[in-house]
Amino acid sequence: MAVRDHADVSATSGGIRTHTNYLGWLESVHPAYWLLAILLLFMPAFAGSFWLFQVWGWAFILGTIALSLMFLAGYGGMVSLVQMTIAGLAGYMVAILGASGVSGISMGWPQWVAVPIAIVVAAIFGTLVGALAVRTRGIYTIMITLAVAAGFFYLTRQNYTIFNGYTGFGGIQPPHLFGVNMRQPVHFYYLSLACAVLSFLAVVYVSRSPFGLALQGIRDNPRRMAALGYNVTAHRIAAYTFASVIAAVGGILLTWQNAQIAPASVGIGPVIDILIIAIVGGIGHPIGAFIGAFIYVILRLFSPDMLMALGLPGDRFRTLIGLGFLLIVFWSPDGVLGLWQQLKERMRDNAGFTGLGGAGER
Repeated sequence: MAVRDHADVSATSGGIRTHTNYLGWLESVHPAYWLLAILLLFMPAFAGSFWLFQVWGWAFILGTIALSLMFLAGYGGMVSLVQMTIAGLAGYMVAILGASGVSGISMGWPQWVAVPIAIVVAAIFGTLVGALAVRTRGIYTIMITLAVAAGFFYLTRQNYTIFNGYTGFGGIQPPHLFGVNMRQPVHFYYLSLACAVLSFLAVVYVSRSPFGLALQGIRDNPRRMAALGYNVTAHRIAAYTFASVIAAVGGILLTWQNAQIAPASVGIGPVIDILIIAIVGGIGHPIGAFIGAFIYVILRLFSPDMLMALGLPGDRFRTLIGLGFLLIVFWSPDGVLGLWQQLKERMRDNAGFTGLGGAGER
C-alpha cells in the first residue's frame, strides 16, 4: 500500500495540475487569521475562568475532533461517523493505562507513556475502520462507520472488565507539565488552544502536500487517479490514519476536561453532534470545524436558560440546535463559511452594479 510521492498534484475541474512551493503557504495567510491569533493569545487577559475552560476550551476540543471529520469529508470525500468513537477510545486508553478513580482497572502508568500509546491505539483502530469503510461509497460508508460507533458504545456500556461498564472512569487528571497544573482554566485554555492550532496547521499543511493534493484528486476523479498510477485505496486509508491521530488528541483533551470518560461520551448523540458541528461550520475549510464548534458550545451552554426564560423545558436544547442546523443548511449547504462567501459575493455584485450605474449616469 505504498503512497505515491514522486509527483505533486492537485485536483481541479479539469483534472490534475502541477503544484509547487507548498511550503510557502504561510505567506498567503489572510490578515484576519493573524488578528484572530492575537485575540486568542491574549484572551485570558479579559475572559473569566468559565469562558476560558468551559466555552473556549470545549470549543477547541470539539473543533479538533470535528476537524478530523472535515479532513476526511472535505479533502477525501468520505463522511465518517466514527471520529467521536476514535476520540473516545483514546480517552478510554488514557484512563486504563494511566491513573483514575478506578484503581482496580487503571494501570497507573505515567502520562508521558499512556498518552502516546493511547494515540497509537486510536490511530490503529481508525486505520482498521478506514480499511473497511473505504471499500464502500455514499450511504454505505456512513452506515458502516455508524455501526462501528454504535457497537463501540454498547461494548463500553456492557463490558466491566476493561471499560468499567456504564460508570466508566472518573478522577482523570491532566499531567503537571514543568510543575504547572494543566487543570487550571488558564493553563488548560492554552493547552487546548495549542493542540487546536497544531492540528489546524497540520491539516492545512497536509492538504497542500503531495499526499493531500493526490487525495483531493481521488475525491474528484478516483478512476483517473488510478489510471495515473495512484493507489486509491491506500491514500484513503492513510487519510483515515491521519484523521484518527487528530481525533485522538481531541479525545484525550476532552477526557481531561471532563475528568472522566463514560459510554455517554461516545454514544450516538455525541457522534451526530460532531457531524453537525462540521457541517454547520463549513466542511470546505479547516477553520469551519472550529466555527461550528463555537456555535454548538454557545447553544449547548446557554440555550437551556433561554428556553426556561421563555417558559419551555430546558432539556429541549437539542431541538433548538436542530432548528439552527436546518436553517443554516437550508440557506447554505456549505455552512456558515458558505453564508459568509455568499454575503461577500452579493456585496461585490452590488458594488459592481453601483459602479455601472454611476458610469451610465455620467
